[in-house]
Amino acid sequence: MKILPVSLWLHAPEAEVAFRGDRPLMRSTLRRQVAALATRLAAAPGKRWALCFDDSYRFCVALLAAWYAGKTPVIPGHCRARPLEEMRAALDGVVSDMPLDITLPHLLWREDESSDALPPLPDDAALVLFTSGSTGVPRAVHKPLAVMERETQWLAERWGEQATACRFIASVSHQHLYGLSFRLFLPMALSRPFAAQQIVYSEQLTQLARHAPYAFISSPAFLRRLDAPLAAPPCALVISAGGALEEEAARSAQQALGCCVNEIYGSTETGVIAWRQRDGDAGDWRAFPAVHLEKTATDRWHVRSALIPDPGGWPLDDRLVMSAVGRFQLAGRHDRVVKIEEKRVSLSEVERRVMALPGVIDAAALTITRGGRCAVAVVVQLDAPPPAAELSRLKRGWRGQLHPWLEPVALPRYWRVVESIPVTSQSKRAWTQIEELFHVAG
Repeated sequence: MKILPVSLWLHAPEAEVAFRGDRPLMRSTLRRQVAALATRLAAAPGKRWALCFDDSYRFCVALLAAWYAGKTPVIPGHCRARPLEEMRAALDGVVSDMPLDITLPHLLWREDESSDALPPLPDDAALVLFTSGSTGVPRAVHKPLAVMERETQWLAERWGEQATACRFIASVSHQHLYGLSFRLFLPMALSRPFAAQQIVYSEQLTQLARHAPYAFISSPAFLRRLDAPLAAPPCALVISAGGALEEEAARSAQQALGCCVNEIYGSTETGVIAWRQRDGDAGDWRAFPAVHLEKTATDRWHVRSALIPDPGGWPLDDRLVMSAVGRFQLAGRHDRVVKIEEKRVSLSEVERRVMALPGVIDAAALTITRGGRCAVAVVVQLDAPPPAAELSRLKRGWRGQLHPWLEPVALPRYWRVVESIPVTSQSKRAWTQIEELFHVAG
C-alpha cells in the first residue's frame, strides 16, 4: 500500500487532519502553525529540544516545526519537571503546551500562525526517544525519520485497508514509540484524521461521533477495564501493545468494540517485531516479513530488521519459544525491566531513586502480585533503625519524595525495613528470601 511521506502529507490538499472533540482541525491551519513555531525554534539556540505535550495535534505541530527549524526533537517519555532538569545535559530547551517549573529554555505553545514558506525537510531529520535501560538510567534511542516511515509502511501493508475510512483515537500517549507510531505516523501516512485528545476513561468512547468507524490504539490495561455492554462506537481496527492481553480480556474487548484485537510486540530500540490477532487462534506471535529472529549460543535471542541500525541486530530481553517458522510464544524476561499496567518500569531505576533518600544505605526492588494486581515492593536497609511507631510516617514520606522522579505505577506500594538485605554465598541478592519478606501482610 502506498503511503504519504510526512513532507508530502503536510503539503497535500486541504483536509481534516485531526479533531478535538467535535471540532475539525484542518491541514492549512496546521501548516501555518508549523511555520510559526519553526520560526520561533530557529531563533532559539541549541539543537536538542524536548517536546512535552498532552495534546497530540500540538505535539504534531511541534515535531514538524522542530525538523523544519533544523532541530532534533527529543521525546523524553514524560512531562515532569525534575527529571527534565536532570536530563539538561542532553537538552537545549523544552517546547510544551503546559507550564513547567524548569530552568531550561522553555517555549510555551501559542496559537500563532504564519504564511511563511517552509524550507525543504532536512534529509537527516530524526528524533530521539528516551527509554528505561536495564541499569535504570534512561537511554537515548535515535530514530531517523526514514526509519519511522519505513515502519509505518509495514503497518500500512498489514492494516491499511482496514483503516482506510477510519478516524484514529487512542488511550495511549504519543510520548512513547508505540503511541507515536500508531497514533500519529500511521494516520498521517494514510491521510486519516487523528484525535488530539487521549481517551482516558471507557465512558469517553460512548461520547464519540458515529459517522465513521474508528481505529482504536489502546493498551491491555485499558482493554481489560472495558465493559462488554459498553455502547462504544463502531471500530474497524483495534491495536494493543505494551504487554500481552489475556484471551478472556481479548474476547470481552471484541464484544465491546465490534472487532478483534491485534497485538504488537516490539520495543523502542527495535520498533515493531511481531503481531498477533486475537481471533481464537493459539496466540502465537508472527514476525513481520522483514524481521529476522536468531538464537545465540548463550540461549538469547537477537532481532535483525531494517528498523535497527546495527547490522548485528538487537539482543532481546524476552525469552522466546518458537512454535513455527516466524511464529513464537513469549516466556518471560531476562532483565530487570518489568511491565506494570503496560508501562516499562526499571527496578534498577527504582532502587537508584530509593537509595538517594536520606538514611537509606541499600535497597532491593521487586514486583509482587496481590489481589490480581502487580506492584513494586522495596526492601531497604537504613543507617539507623527507626522506631516502629515512625514506620508508617516514613513510608508516606518516602513515597512523597519519590513522586517527582517515578511514574505512579513505579512508586513502591510495599516496603520492608531490614538490618541487612539477604544475599547468597556468592554475595548476590537472595531473591527467594527477599520475596519471603512480603509473604506476611504489611
